[in-house]
Amino acid sequence: MSGTENRRLPAIASIRGVAVLFAALGVQQANAGLFDDEEARRQVSELTVKLNERLDTAARGQMELASQIQALRDETARLRGQVETLTYELDSVKKRQQDFYVDLDGRLRKIEAPAPTSVDAKTTDDGKPASEPPRKVASDPAAEAREYEAALNLFRANKLKEAAAAFEAFARAHPDSTLAPNAYYWLGNAHYALRDCRKTIEAQRVVVSKWPTHAKASDALLNVATCQQELGDSKSARATLEALLAKYPDTPAATAAKQRLKK
Repeated sequence: MSGTENRRLPAIASIRGVAVLFAALGVQQANAGLFDDEEARRQVSELTVKLNERLDTAARGQMELASQIQALRDETARLRGQVETLTYELDSVKKRQQDFYVDLDGRLRKIEAPAPTSVDAKTTDDGKPASEPPRKVASDPAAEAREYEAALNLFRANKLKEAAAAFEAFARAHPDSTLAPNAYYWLGNAHYALRDCRKTIEAQRVVVSKWPTHAKASDALLNVATCQQELGDSKSARATLEALLAKYPDTPAATAAKQRLKK
């Protein structure tokens, strides 16, 4: 073997060693790349599973929420129906109560109507008419009754503002009429229906102060106590109820006053 060939052998061995090294490195990189792909797939798979679980949970939550919303809608519809029914029944009760009091008012007016009396002209001893003090212009009971009935019909028709104005006009025009206490009483009721308790108290107190023996005086006093209570004046309301029991012990209003005082 020549010297030249002897020098080539170590070089060839070195080249082979480098080739083997590169081959080994290539295998490691391939394995590393393969490992990275498998890990990525595993992580993607795990994320997919978790995402699906969350989507399922969200879907179930939405279904439950939709079910609850529908249940609330059904309950709201049911309650609305009950409210409408109760409102109708309350309106019916109020209407029957108004009709009852109006009918009672008519019956009382028939009882309270004064009997007509004949007035004989007085004369002196010499046959001449005796002088008399000037009299007030005679009222027309029939006209008063028509005017009063017109106001009462407005109240019956639930035209409360018009009824209040009509009763007030009647009371001012006919202060000495036998229907005046009734007019003030219904004036107070009209104001109460209009949720004006202060005017209600004013009207009902006129009945109690000017006509204390009238059939409606006890009810008027009970109405005063009701408004005082609604205005937050419990002390005055209690005092009024106690006064009602003392003045009108044998009336239906007194029975109601006793029940209220027990509460």
